[in-house]
Amino acid sequence: MLTVAQEASQILGKGQQTNSLLYNTGSKLTVCVTFKPLMPMPNSEIDVAQTFIQRARQHLTDEYLPKIERCLERLTDEQLWWRSSPESNSIGNLILHLSGNARQWIVCGLGGETDRRQRQTEFDERGTISRDELSARLRNTVADVDNTLAQFDPKLLLSEYPIQGTTSSALAAIFHVTEHFSMHTGQIIVLTKMLAHVNLNFYDFSTGKPAHTWHQPNDPVGTGGNS
Repeated sequence: MLTVAQEASQILGKGQQTNSLLYNTGSKLTVCVTFKPLMPMPNSEIDVAQTFIQRARQHLTDEYLPKIERCLERLTDEQLWWRSSPESNSIGNLILHLSGNARQWIVCGLGGETDRRQRQTEFDERGTISRDELSARLRNTVADVDNTLAQFDPKLLLSEYPIQGTTSSALAAIFHVTEHFSMHTGQIIVLTKMLAHVNLNFYDFSTGKPAHTWHQPNDPVGTGGNS
């Protein structure tokens, strides 16, 4: 008697990549299949490493940063430093934290720059930094990170580097900074919607396909723009 996996393999055939759901209903196996063309694997490990680094750069520069910038355009300086409780972080704190983390792990850790980060100060700040200064600081950090990754030798992706008092492979460092940036970008988006009472409209599905709209600047707060 064939196992579920074996029977599914015979049903699906070979030479196809699929997304499938298997339903085992006792004597009968039902398979719902969506076929898509096979994507060839890269030619070498170097190709994989280069693709990984390039994808991380795209996430940081083309998605996370502009989404945060669209959020900042909707907020006043006062809103940037609002906290829901003493134990919580403001958007301003999160931006300082993102800048410190990315610079320490990538620019200093992989790029060899001197690490001057004082992590706790990122959370201790209580509102002396303006929106424009925060935005500029984050843009500069992401630009430095992108430049470091652009020059990074993909052959060294599995090499170990001293970072934050321990050691980490370059792969782990890049992965950490990317997912860390994603997590706090989501928090900033939620706080912005709550404070500014706006739908940020990062995706346009009017054509049936998702169009990314987060690269389109909003009118800054106070200029009379439509929120």
